[in-house]
Amino acid sequence: MKKLLKILIPILFIGALGYFGYQIYSKIQHKKEVAEHIKTIPKFEYQNINGDNFTNENLKEDIATLFIYYNSECDFCNEEAKMIKHNIDMFADFQLCFISFEKTEQIKEFANKYQLNTYDNVHFLCDSKVTFAATFDVKSMPCLVLYNKDQKLIEKIKGQVKAETILKKLNAE
Repeated sequence: MKKLLKILIPILFIGALGYFGYQIYSKIQHKKEVAEHIKTIPKFEYQNINGDNFTNENLKEDIATLFIYYNSECDFCNEEAKMIKHNIDMFADFQLCFISFEKTEQIKEFANKYQLNTYDNVHFLCDSKVTFAATFDVKSMPCLVLYNKDQKLIEKIKGQVKAETILKKLNAE
């Protein structure tokens, strides 16, 4: 019996070690694939607050794009929207896409609350299939994903950020 345990325990240990090693390797590979996938704006399809489809084809070329993943009940997201509204003139040369998985009515209320739906360069989009987080590798709210005028990733920013910081990064590219 002791001899069996002496053989079985190391085999189980090596098996567990191999399993966990494979899991870690798989996660690293997945992260690399996602990082490669978002180096340029990936293909996406959401609905705007009017119910029309909005895809990456709707984005204007040669203009930097800022994706803002938010939730209307998030205090930090509300502060971010308030800050953008306060500095909207400085964002005039950029495309802003506010994306939420909430219902269209909640998105409309949020857009109206901050009066951001009146600007041509600001889009409010509904992620009804909840794909944005996986597509853009986003895990928190608010999360800003910045792309330059060539649609190449500048940076992903988690949490609330000052307008000056965002503009500095968008203008640097």
